Amino acid sequence: MRTIIFALLFLSFGSSYAQIITNEITLNDAALSLTKQQVTYDPSYFSIKYPNGDVPSDKGVCTDVVIRAYRKIGIDLQKKVHEDMKVNFSKYPKIWGLKTTDKNIDHRRVPNLMTYFKRKGASKTITKNAKDYIPGDIVAWNLGGGLTHIGIVVHKKSRDGKRNLIVHNIGAGQVLEDCLFKYTIIGHYRFK
Repeated sequence: MRTIIFALLFLSFGSSYAQIITNEITLNDAALSLTKQQVTYDPSYFSIKYPNGDVPSDKGVCTDVVIRAYRKIGIDLQKKVHEDMKVNFSKYPKIWGLKTTDKNIDHRRVPNLMTYFKRKGASKTITKNAKDYIPGDIVAWNLGGGLTHIGIVVHKKSRDGKRNLIVHNIGAGQVLEDCLFKYTIIGHYRFK
């Protein structure tokens, strides 16, 4: 009897552990798959369907990389951010002078994604240690001049093997790049 209970506990733990690993790998794979799509950097405002809306598949910005990767694993950040902002509008940045939510664009703004991730308890410590940034993590940067940026950490390594690479779109489409410490990090999140 004791052996059966131990086996059931082991299987239960093993299944939970495998699910955690699977989620990280899945987000990692989702991000990497985006680099195979030809996308032109386009910050234009688009009217999109809700929920599960997206800008045209051949266009996008940095936030669209994050949104599309999460959508591939079944998480609709458009809906999640919109619903949270409707109830907690005062907690979100007022950079754009909005008086209400806009389901077409709110989730496509880096400060709003940062606020959402933080509100959901996904914030991690910002460090200069590359080992602290694991596949599936989200990193946000300050580019200077009021510009922010966001990307996804993946398992592929820099040429020197010291840093995980980032999937992001900073103007050249959805690309894989060694840029973790290229800009000032202002946000580090692990959102599942």
